[in-house]
Amino acid sequence: MVRERLISLDVFRGLTILLMTIVNNPGDWGNVYPPLLHAHWNGCTPTDLVFPFFIFIMGVAVPLAMPEKTYDGTTFNKILIRSLRMFCLGIFFNFFGKIQLFGLDGIPLLIGRLAITIAVGYALMGNFSNRLKNIFAVGILLIYLILAYGGFENYQDVRLPGVLQRIAIVYFVVSLLYLKTSRKIQIITGIALLLGYWGLMTLVPVPGIGEANLDRGTNLAAWLDSVLLKGHMYHETNTWDPEGILSTLPSIVNGIIGLFIGQILLLNVSKVQRALTMGRIGTVLLFLGIIWDLVFPINKSIWTSSYVLYTTGLATVCLTGLYYLIDIKEYKKGFKLFIIWGVNPMIVFFASQIIPQALVMIRFQNPSNGEQTNLLDYLYRFGIAPLFSNPMTASLAGALTYVAIWSFILWIFYRNKLIFKV
Repeated sequence: MVRERLISLDVFRGLTILLMTIVNNPGDWGNVYPPLLHAHWNGCTPTDLVFPFFIFIMGVAVPLAMPEKTYDGTTFNKILIRSLRMFCLGIFFNFFGKIQLFGLDGIPLLIGRLAITIAVGYALMGNFSNRLKNIFAVGILLIYLILAYGGFENYQDVRLPGVLQRIAIVYFVVSLLYLKTSRKIQIITGIALLLGYWGLMTLVPVPGIGEANLDRGTNLAAWLDSVLLKGHMYHETNTWDPEGILSTLPSIVNGIIGLFIGQILLLNVSKVQRALTMGRIGTVLLFLGIIWDLVFPINKSIWTSSYVLYTTGLATVCLTGLYYLIDIKEYKKGFKLFIIWGVNPMIVFFASQIIPQALVMIRFQNPSNGEQTNLLDYLYRFGIAPLFSNPMTASLAGALTYVAIWSFILWIFYRNKLIFKV
């Protein structure tokens, strides 16, 4: 069965990745409006919605891409390799700034790193035979592991978890659940994961610490990261990782709930009935998340069960609203920008995190004061910041400038029907 694209889902994806680009690329990290920062610990800002929305959207897309359940060796291999390709793309962000080549420095090193980036990006997003995809994905993953654990000084503290890595794991699990189980089993699995994670985090004593707790760096998830990911975690947390091992379990439920919503969109009922069902589910999830927050606080860093329900509830309500406007009422004016962003998320995800690192590597003497600076900082401080009296507004303008540049690039891709996939 061939189905036309669900425009509302493309728009929702585009809105999400556009917000991601804004929050990840402020002009000045020291001056950012609070809603564009993550909650320090408990709580949820608009920024904290980006990641769970991505996982939810991915879950929704699984049944839409495979409306007829067909599971065989070929299908399993496609799912596995797609997951590995996403996983490897995510890890590359962490390797980019550590790559060393024959003692090179400055611009020559940057050119070398960019050449490797293009090669890796092409190997993981290029349209090859399944055999070549397998070879490239497995080969690149092995290289990462050898560099990280082979005693190489430059890579001994490279981070291994990350956003795309978690999305890849969730995609793999959710796709197999969809193809191999009923909706009832999927719901039971989701409930078991949320309750099981709650039990682990609030009842199991933390080795070397004492009683179970939900504090920063001393909870069970942090302890497991420190044991299994020692030396390869997020540099700002150091002793634990916000995309760590144990906290990946509840994130699977974001994908499962998305999977359930995607199957509702395939039901042989009217579009209005689908929207009503989705709206009710989203409202219930929101309510449950808020109630659970009283005993298991909404927290992105440890991805609490209440955070899962709260964010998927919001995501479901948002998608329902867009589905009603775009796919039922056929009101499509004003959404083109988000469609352009929504159909090509992977290239934005990959390249938009490499470009700032590359600009920082271009260093030179500031002609106005003779101090060393980098191109990214120079462009912001002398091209954007002087135009605004409020430093937070200037910082936001820097992010929006980056969005505008990407919008132009994505428009060119869209006009030429260039879509980059893993």
